[in-house]
Amino acid sequence: MTQYRSLRRISSKMNILRWLLSTQLKPSHKQNKNSGFTLIELLVAMLIAFLVITPLLSFMIGVLNTDGQEQAKANSEQEIKAALDYITRDLQQAIYIYDATGIACLSGTVDASAANTCPNASTTGNQLPNGTDKVPVLVFWKRELVNQAITITGIQKDDTFVYSLVAYYLIKDTSPTWSNAARIARWEIKDGVPNTAATVGACGDGFTTDKYLPCPDKGFKPFDLSQKGITLQAKMNSWARGGAYDQVPVVLVDFIDQTTIAQGAPAATCSTGFSQVPVAATIVRTSFYACVASVSADNRSAAEVYLRGNAQARLIQNDETKVRYAQSKSSYFPSANIKVQGSSFIFTK
Repeated sequence: MTQYRSLRRISSKMNILRWLLSTQLKPSHKQNKNSGFTLIELLVAMLIAFLVITPLLSFMIGVLNTDGQEQAKANSEQEIKAALDYITRDLQQAIYIYDATGIACLSGTVDASAANTCPNASTTGNQLPNGTDKVPVLVFWKRELVNQAITITGIQKDDTFVYSLVAYYLIKDTSPTWSNAARIARWEIKDGVPNTAATVGACGDGFTTDKYLPCPDKGFKPFDLSQKGITLQAKMNSWARGGAYDQVPVVLVDFIDQTTIAQGAPAATCSTGFSQVPVAATIVRTSFYACVASVSADNRSAAEVYLRGNAQARLIQNDETKVRYAQSKSSYFPSANIKVQGSSFIFTK
């Protein structure tokens, strides 16, 4: 009996110990269960994240690339329009626009046998800033306003006009300052304003016996219409500079298509009665060209001007061969054109 009671007490104590252990270990078990992730759980989570994030990243990269491409196209379109507007305003003041033959006369590239169109072809040489990388496309004389240049009485002043020679060039070189595409630059020299109150010879070489304020640009010389027996075109084509220049072409717009006809650029087209500048050839770049009628029935010059940009050159800047014109990528080459008739201030034939 005593032994039975002892066994019951031992059993009761064992039950109490079992209960204590179970109540104490249960919270600890739950805490350990929620304290972290297993390796398998981490691998599964990483796989799910990869499957979700990768398409999102690809989508975002595609959106950013598309946005960059569209921005490049928009910038090119805006710059082409702005450049064409500037050229239009310039040409509206033109009194004479040189055709391809006239530019060749001024550049000294016409044979001396062309006496009817280039009277001084054998003696004048190059009258324009030259260079193998610069192609003159638009060359014209214009009548330019000079504000408050003439003194009337005392402090009263008035505006006047002077003649200036303007040339637009298409330039393609390897200058690191500019893009791998081509660019358009503008060059100008203009006359001074005669002023009896100025000092004789103050304008330097070429104007030692004249009084000007402001002075003519270095190298300027007025065109001469007094020659007898030749046409107006021959008179204008015989113009010769007055000395060395110190003016340099100033870039008007960059990222102009540099592709030549031989490399796949579309050919130039001109209206009837207009001549192409520069003259059509496989090495010609048609991204900036003009069609010119130097003298019309009413003595006005007219020109059609064509521009084509290159948005791809904004995106790929280290390889010129990868940014050439292709019909399949024509949306990257925005183009525009205008037709302008100049002023009518020369009335001689």
